[in-house]
Amino acid sequence: MPTPLIKSVSKLASFNFHQWIEEHEHLLKPPVNNKLIWEDADLMVTVVGGPNQRYDYHDDPVEEFFYQMKGNAFLRIMTETGPEELHMKEGDIFLLPPHVRHSPQRPEAGSICLVIEPKRPDGDKDAFEWYCQACNHLVHRAEVQLVNISKDLAPVFKAFAADESLRTCPSCSAIHPVAAKPASRNKHAEIELV
Repeated sequence: MPTPLIKSVSKLASFNFHQWIEEHEHLLKPPVNNKLIWEDADLMVTVVGGPNQRYDYHDDPVEEFFYQMKGNAFLRIMTETGPEELHMKEGDIFLLPPHVRHSPQRPEAGSICLVIEPKRPDGDKDAFEWYCQACNHLVHRAEVQLVNISKDLAPVFKAFAADESLRTCPSCSAIHPVAAKPASRNKHAEIELV
């Protein structure tokens, strides 16, 4: 049986996306860096700004669509042999498959990326992983039921930063840093997005 038709379009409305970005620009800078457009939709449509620097890698159970609207960015992707970079230039789009460990790096101030991903089915968890800066061994993995991307991540990152035992590499005993530092580009292989 088909679903009923809507009564009218009066509750539907488009809006000017560029104006929305201007109105929320203050949230697209550190320390927040992102804003979810619709709180109650089945898609998480998020605008993310730069600059940022982060060490964690996201293990997302669903696909993520990236549209690099302004400026340039890259995804640091953890592979079997260590981190590699996938560069996204202004105007590029990219569809990331599920469970590819990635760390979005937005080194340019004022850069803007639109990220679209489905809400998670019940029971599917996102994970955040930290790898040793010295030997690339997995240092810590935290799983979370992601409901609101703007609110659910802070406790995960705070817990990691507050506990040195979570930041100690089980392979070489190096201590993972708390604050991000600029990446050394020459240490990573590069994959250009065509």
